[in-house]
Amino acid sequence: MRGLSGKPRLKQGLFLACALTASFGLASCSDIGNSIDSLFGSDDEAAANAAPPDTGGADQAPPAPVAAAPAAGGVPVATITPVTIEPGADTGTAVNKTIQTVRNQVAGLEGKLAASAQRLSDLRNGGASAAGAYQLSKAQITTRLQVGTTKGNPELVAQWNSAQTSLDSLSANINALNALGTDIANDSSTAHFALDQIGATFNVSGAVDEDHRQLSLLQDETSQTLVMIDRLLSEVSDAVQRQTAYVANERGSLGVLASAIKDGELYGGTPGITQAAASGGTQLASAGAPLVVIRFDQPNVDYQQILYAALNQALQSRPNAGFEVIAVSPTRGNAASVQIAQTAAARYAQQVMRSMTSMGVPATRMAVGSATDPGAAGSEVRVFVR
Repeated sequence: MRGLSGKPRLKQGLFLACALTASFGLASCSDIGNSIDSLFGSDDEAAANAAPPDTGGADQAPPAPVAAAPAAGGVPVATITPVTIEPGADTGTAVNKTIQTVRNQVAGLEGKLAASAQRLSDLRNGGASAAGAYQLSKAQITTRLQVGTTKGNPELVAQWNSAQTSLDSLSANINALNALGTDIANDSSTAHFALDQIGATFNVSGAVDEDHRQLSLLQDETSQTLVMIDRLLSEVSDAVQRQTAYVANERGSLGVLASAIKDGELYGGTPGITQAAASGGTQLASAGAPLVVIRFDQPNVDYQQILYAALNQALQSRPNAGFEVIAVSPTRGNAASVQIAQTAAARYAQQVMRSMTSMGVPATRMAVGSATDPGAAGSEVRVFVR
């Protein structure tokens, strides 16, 4: 790879700084470019004064295209500058025929490298756009739930569907990134094979000194190409990991929002929710006791808020925690009354489990049981951490 002269290197650094500061109004890219030209002269002048490179009589191959920079406001991508593959004179030997074949293969990789870098830039910008649309829909839903709204508000349902569509676009973006990673990995294999072939060609008899000079140059260019390919592959891998984790996390958030829209209130979003829920028949138990105790001693017990808060706190401390939902019934009264109380407690336990599922707790991490308690005044559901 050719080194940068003083002016291109300075301009590259200042343009990168400009891209980072332009959104804050700290600098103007055109002002920076004009300042550099006033110090060093314009690019046209530099090109006019530059001496043509010595190619040993052969025509200079055009440089491979450089990956386009992302548009203003886009996601920055690592700079990928394809290597210029220098041509060489045909010496007429069989070794030189092999050199020309390998050189064409490596030159083809340079073009694919630039195209892959552009694909990565487009995919990352597309992912950022989808994530922005998703966050906007989510924020609008959260705001409406925060200030209070009706149960099952159709406007919020439409916004939820829009958020779901944006998240699906992110999933499709991940699939495209995986496909791009596969293509780049194939290019890496091709470059490694070319490098091995170059090394083997050094030992083939019948070569002249010029052949070995071209082989050495091509070996360096192929090694530099591999560095660029590996860097691009690393960028793709990082993007896949980030987006996959983001989508997985937001799928759970969407499930919670769906349940919140159904109830018309934001889970975990109201100050003082612990006291409000406790007064309505739900309480947090002390250490060593059940995580949550929900007393169904009145119609329409509002337990979702405190249940969500308790589950969230438990999972933050123990991300892999499981939960046991116990239906507790009193033992007072005759046999028929006890049986009725047990049936009601079991029904309430199933209701709580459905709420937990909508809040993002997998069914595989929940178990249900039943018990009686002579001290219970009515049907209860107790949630334990296991």
